[in-house]
Order: sequence, then structure tokens, then C-alpha cells
Amino acid sequence: MSVTTAALDPSVCAPLPVLGQDVTVPLVTGGEVVYAALDYAASAPALQRVWDDVAAYAPYYGSVHRGAGYLSQLSTDLFENSRRTVAEFLGCRAEDQVVFTRSTTDSLNLLAAALPADCQVFVYETEHHASLLPWRDARVTYLDAPRTPAQAVETLERVLADRDPYGPALVCVTGASNVTGELWPVKELAAAAHAHGARIVLDAAQLAPHHPVDIAELDVDWVAFSGHKLYAPFGSGVLAGRADWLREAEPYLAGGGASRKVSRRADGGVDVDWHTTAARHEAGSPNVIGVYSIASACKALTEAGFDNLVAREQELVSRVREGLAEVPEVQVLSLFGDDAPRVGVISFVVRGWNSSHFAAALSAEYGIGVRDGLFCAHPLVRTLLGSDPQDPGECGAPEAEPGERSLNAIRVSFGAGTPDEHIDRFLRAVSELVRDGARWNYRTEDGRCVPDRGEAARTA
Repeated sequence: MSVTTAALDPSVCAPLPVLGQDVTVPLVTGGEVVYAALDYAASAPALQRVWDDVAAYAPYYGSVHRGAGYLSQLSTDLFENSRRTVAEFLGCRAEDQVVFTRSTTDSLNLLAAALPADCQVFVYETEHHASLLPWRDARVTYLDAPRTPAQAVETLERVLADRDPYGPALVCVTGASNVTGELWPVKELAAAAHAHGARIVLDAAQLAPHHPVDIAELDVDWVAFSGHKLYAPFGSGVLAGRADWLREAEPYLAGGGASRKVSRRADGGVDVDWHTTAARHEAGSPNVIGVYSIASACKALTEAGFDNLVAREQELVSRVREGLAEVPEVQVLSLFGDDAPRVGVISFVVRGWNSSHFAAALSAEYGIGVRDGLFCAHPLVRTLLGSDPQDPGECGAPEAEPGERSLNAIRVSFGAGTPDEHIDRFLRAVSELVRDGARWNYRTEDGRCVPDRGEAARTA
């Protein structure tokens, strides 16, 4: 997979309107500033278009699949039309199913629960925990972090060639790293998996918001992603792809909606005839507003022109990387090297700084929101930092005082709604903090670095 921008003019695509773009936040040094949301990789702000669509539907809210009334019928049509919209957005094949879930994590746990008996799973240590950890009941082989895309393919081909060729197998891989933003060779990995009789699931949580994802073109078996990273509100996700393993598995949740017929037996037990469609794994009252918001986001990104969105984001990626390269104390983390294509996700460390302290100063003194920690990808960040597996560090801020060395990093991430000013302010803030130091005192409280409200500002 590659990112091509040569024939595109980023100026034709302005930032898309998002919620919160005018929100102001207080600074510890006095005054307020418009908040610079640069933590898209955790949760992207909802598109204004999505919010407007949801607000327009809200008065017509009704139960889905279970009501004869007008609002129930309208809501059911909206729910199922949303499924078709998502299938089109993902380039699904005619026989694929789109199952609505709560998140990427939920989607991959659903697939893990649907694995055939004695399935082998192959997953790189570079994965987010959502795709690293769900396979507890399978035979799992964890693969070392590759240092080139070619090495990733070669490693997979080698381990698949050595496996039992007669049992089921699944490969799990990210499309874009939630730590480095680097794009993985998904199509080549899918070809390697299929050549050796394995299937492949794509964790597209970080890819789908930044880059077109086409199941048929990539030739992957499943795709999983979350609405809250695709400019929709929290609480909804998607697992889309092949139907057979899902159709043959026990329902992920047992309950109403997953069953077609339930009857008592003569011995007092219960017989259940489960659905064979996506409804089999969508028991309970569905999150129709969450589902509709995902469909709205898919439409908005498509109508905005994904090529232009990609082009503009790549221009922002170049500006951030060039700006950080001008600060010698900054080390950008990368698996595949400086020339690797990537989305708007960049992690780095700053020599002489605790990363939690640096992120806290960006927020408190500049109104910039970034992420610090291990980004729920502990093995990958440890590998990138060259640390021992037993070194301290966790998903949030570590127990380290400002100025102390810490096993964590800083992540800046952006996307379709990011204004140029936010990028400019971030780069200026990095340069000033490294050159002049923080203008405020900070302390660790409940595992996080926070401004010491009792301390006066330092002299700049």
C-alpha cells in the first residue's frame, strides 16, 4: 500500500468542519487559547456533518427490527441502509457480511470467538493490544517486529511455510501503526497468507480514517475499525468480511435479535435456531445512532474526496517531520525508516525530558492535546525505545517525576479536521520547550504529570 500525492493539490481541500474547533481552554500562564486537538489516533473529533445528521434523525428514533410503528420501520431502514453504506465504503464483496460492534477491540474479540477449533493465529508484536491480545483460546505465534515491509512479508511466508498445512490459520495485521503511523504491506501480506492456506484480518482502526480501504482490492478476509476514530461518536465499530466462520460460530452474545426461533423441548430444555446473517452476532437492541454516525462519516469522507484528504494530510505529515527534524533533541520513532509512507500519526521522545512532563507542558502552556505513554502497544514501543521488557512503563503516564527518564513516548496525530495553525503552534511549542524549558512547575499526581497549581510561573 502506498500514498501518492504528486498529482494532487492539497490547497483544494480545506480542513473538514469538526466539533470542538472553536473550544477555548485555559493556560496555566494566564488567558485562554483555542484548543489544538492533536490526539486523533486516540479519538478523532466528530465531523460536524455527522453530528448534524444524527441530530436530524434523533426525533425519529425508534426500536430497530422489533416494531410495527412508523418510527421503528424508519429506524430499521436507516440501520440496514447504514450497513450497505459501510459495505460500499469498504469495497465489500457480494458475499461479505458487515457486523456492527462497539469498537475495533470488540470486533476482533468477536472474530476470536468465531475461530474454528485448533486455529493457529499469527500476529506481529507491533500490534495494538486490541489485535494482539484477543486470541487467548487459539494457538498463537507472536512474530518479532520487522524492520522493513519486505521483512514483514518474508517473516510471514517463513512461519506459514513451517505450520501444519491442514488446519485453519489466521494472520492479524495492522494497516497503519498507531505508534509510528507507518503503512504496512497489507496486500502483499494477504497474498502470502492465502498462498499458504491462511486467512487474514486487517486492523484498520488507524488506516480507515486516513486512507481508502478496499477489502476486495487488498484481498483481505476481514476488516475491523472503530467509529470514534472515523470522525463519529464513541460506542460503535465494524467487523466486515467473510461470512462462513461467523455463520458457523456460536453467537458472540446470546439473546434477542440473534435468534430466529426459540422453543421448549419436551424434557424442559430450550432449542434455539440462530440467525445466519450478521444479526447472529448483534444480539440486543442495537446502537442505531452509533451505526448511523459511522455511515454518515463514510459518506462525508467519500464526498469530500479521499484523494484530496490524503494529499492534504501528507503535506501536514511532511511539515511535522521537517519541523521535528530541526530540533536535535527530538527522536522520531520508526520501524521502517524515514522514507516509509505513513498517515498522520507520529511518535517521538525528547532527550532530557520525561515524555509525560513534555506532554503536560504542551497542554498546560500551549493548549495542545497530544498523547503520552505506550499507546496500548507496549511490545512495539519497548522495541522502538530499545528497552528491556522488564523496564517500568505502562499505558498511561509512568510513575516518574518531571525530568526523570521514563519508558514512554509522545504521540502527535492529526487528520481531516486539523487546521494549519494547530500544526504551526505544535512545532513552535516543541522548539520553545526544548530551548527554554517549561515555564511552570509540574508534579506527578495519580500517575499523571500535572501543573503544580500552587507554584508561580517561572521566568521565561
